[in-house]
Amino acid sequence: MPPASTPFSFVLETPAAPPEEARRHFLAKLSVETDSADLHLDLERGKPGIVVVDVRSPEAYAERHIPGALSLPARTISESSTAHLDKQDVLITYCWSPGCNGSTKAAARLAALGFRVKELIGGIEYWVKEGHPTQGTAPQGQAVYPERPTR
Repeated sequence: MPPASTPFSFVLETPAAPPEEARRHFLAKLSVETDSADLHLDLERGKPGIVVVDVRSPEAYAERHIPGALSLPARTISESSTAHLDKQDVLITYCWSPGCNGSTKAAARLAALGFRVKELIGGIEYWVKEGHPTQGTAPQGQAVYPERPTR
């Protein structure tokens, strides 16, 4: 027997935004985020102007990181620690997973220093889940379940 019909909707309790407002929102979101599939394809194709930045601890970076990523722990980001980076490049920050905001904090710090930046949604966890290659001491394809993320 189907559930009783009711005029109330949890989804529609807050009305959807008008199409142009929704378009602006989603374009703004895409301007500060990227996903593993898009990043992997651009890296595989050698797309210039993209620099991947691992903002976790040096120990986490040594264990596993995206090939070619720079190690720049979030709390060390400053004018001096970023002096070697080109402000014309787009920096892609990542940390552990969707539950970690280290890449968000790092992206904010980098933007404050004048860098163009996007955050890799899902972090290294989703990079591995999607089967993309990594470098470091951890075996390829091994799940990413850190005991305690350090930054």
